[in-house]
Amino acid sequence: MTFTKMTAAALALGIMGAGAALAAPKDKHDGTWQVQMVTDSGICGTNTYAITVEKGNVRYHGNPGDTPAQISGQIATNGSVSLDIRRSSAQAQASGSLAGQSGSGVWKVDSYGCSGRWNAQKRSSVAQS
Repeated sequence: MTFTKMTAAALALGIMGAGAALAAPKDKHDGTWQVQMVTDSGICGTNTYAITVEKGNVRYHGNPGDTPAQISGQIATNGSVSLDIRRSSAQAQASGSLAGQSGSGVWKVDSYGCSGRWNAQKRSSVAQS
């Protein structure tokens, strides 16, 4: 094989590999998740939320009539979770990890003196709009 043919073959393989990488999902954690937050200390109660993860960014999906929540922070590609959640006057910090179809961690709301744990189950690999 000549140098030109080898170069062309290498470029073609490189382009095909890049195309496959671009077609692959951006993040294995993308999709919709159901998250249950359980209070271990304080009066915050137990709540279940639906969220969407898309490219590491998190969006909250409330029920009609719910006070919307603002979520900032990220889900890292390794599954590490670090979020700040604001709803009305309450501000919660949550941390933990996702792996496969589930995840868990801890949370706290300093202003209400509440803390607890969360568990998550992946419901779909498709991000909900």
